[in-house]
Amino acid sequence: MGSSLSSPSSSTSSSYHSGGGGIQIQSSNSNPRSKMKSVSMISPLETTDEDDMEVDLDDNNTDFVNQRRIIVIESDNGTGNKIDYLSELPDECIAYIFQSLGSGDRKKCSLVCKRWFQIEGQSRHRLSLDAKSDLLAVIPSLFSRFDSVTKLALKCDRKTTSIGDDALILISFRCRNLTRLKLRACRELTDTGMIGFAKNCLNLKKLSCGSCTFGAKGMNAVLNHCAALEELSVKRLRGITDGAAAEPIGPGLAAGSLKTICLKELYNGQCFGPLIVGSKKLKTLKLFRCSGDWDNLLESIAERVSGLVEVHLERLQVSDRGLASISNSPNLEILHLVKTPECTNMALTSIAARCKLLRKLHIDGWRTNRIGDEGLIAIAKSCSNLQELVLIGVNPTCLSLGQLGSNCLNLERLALCGSESIGDAEISCIAAKFVALRKLCIKACPVSDSGMEALAGGCPKLVKVKIKKCKGVTCDGADWLRASRQALDINLDIAAVEQVDASTSDGGAQETAAEFTPLFGQNAAAGGADVASSSNGRSALPKARLALFAGRNFVACTFGRWANSNNGSHSS
Repeated sequence: MGSSLSSPSSSTSSSYHSGGGGIQIQSSNSNPRSKMKSVSMISPLETTDEDDMEVDLDDNNTDFVNQRRIIVIESDNGTGNKIDYLSELPDECIAYIFQSLGSGDRKKCSLVCKRWFQIEGQSRHRLSLDAKSDLLAVIPSLFSRFDSVTKLALKCDRKTTSIGDDALILISFRCRNLTRLKLRACRELTDTGMIGFAKNCLNLKKLSCGSCTFGAKGMNAVLNHCAALEELSVKRLRGITDGAAAEPIGPGLAAGSLKTICLKELYNGQCFGPLIVGSKKLKTLKLFRCSGDWDNLLESIAERVSGLVEVHLERLQVSDRGLASISNSPNLEILHLVKTPECTNMALTSIAARCKLLRKLHIDGWRTNRIGDEGLIAIAKSCSNLQELVLIGVNPTCLSLGQLGSNCLNLERLALCGSESIGDAEISCIAAKFVALRKLCIKACPVSDSGMEALAGGCPKLVKVKIKKCKGVTCDGADWLRASRQALDINLDIAAVEQVDASTSDGGAQETAAEFTPLFGQNAAAGGADVASSSNGRSALPKARLALFAGRNFVACTFGRWANSNNGSHSS
């Protein structure tokens, strides 16, 4: 506990008392006409072993927030009748204050008095619980206190027995206004529990489930009863029957409201085909590491769903035929194409020809050299609204870079990782052509100090640069660039290329759904960054490819931090 607190006036006396349910710090004003007293109630967890001690109040220290104390002002107004102003505040005002505090501080505030305990519980709308099996016994008392929860997360350790159907159904009785539910590793849940939950929580708008074992019946129950469902994220759902006997999922009533569908690591993700095809309002489709040939389903989706704005395809068996069908979505603005080796320049040309509104394009070519100058030139000629371009394992040259710089005058963010063709000449081209560029990220490219010199004289709007594992760039080159452009934020990492885990995060750079931060901050949208548990075949990849995989994570982390520190990039 700090040794000083600011006083209401410059002339005060104070005493520190410990005892009972907390600690009080009192200061009395020497003015006989207006006696003021401030009382700070602190949780017993913060008390000291001393029963009585004097505390000097510092007039210059007015930061009550940093002291983590709650100030209660009392006054007798010369009449002898004390007034506790804080107690006169409506519950809604105190609840609003609580909402601006962190979880730990809210817990401490709830220990001040019974009223605050009740207000804190009734004003908490988000709750995350350790969903072990023993949670069942405390559900009645827990949700009697937190009776306004609308967003609930139930997460269990993989080595622990999770809650079962009875617990989930009981929660659904207590939380009928639930709008968001996240389930993680709740392996004891079955279709019965999900059916009971769906019947009680009809207002559900977002469902995210990972490593659960219920099956198609439970999922269909949610889709049939929760007509307001807007977002669905499913990862490693193990209860769906394998093979041709798999029960189809959807469309259900939810198909009329669904806007986002995200499927990850499903052996039979195509069971969700009826749901995807039937979701007429679908805006965002994300498919990560789902087995099977997706060309036919993508063609069916393109025929029935024309309003797609965002598409993410990662490690998917899809060819030019399936990718070209996505071009039937003229409103497409965001496309992430990651490790789909059968896709070539031909498909990218089809996208460019019909998706004129494309703003953000991420391509991880996996060094297959099937996407290069030809596809990028088509993008440059047709997609003048392009703002963000990430190329990993792709080898563009000055030919395509020059076209991108000349035609895409809104291009503000560029990342080039693991590109063998990006050298000093290409950096010079970027410096000369990319007049709107604000943020540049280069990793594991054959760039040298000469490229840094060229960069110093170009890209007039450039504010941030990150250079990582480019062996030709030295500290001298970075220092010279800093000296030439003092306002430029430069991050240089010249460490040797190292082997890294080839597995990617749940969504990688394509995981989230907000503008700039989510695209590069990898793990926001789907509720975390669980690394894929399967690493089969990883050891067989060449070292160079292992280093390349680090590029995607590097780009995401770099631009994520940039966005968090400078959300107003357009206004600066």
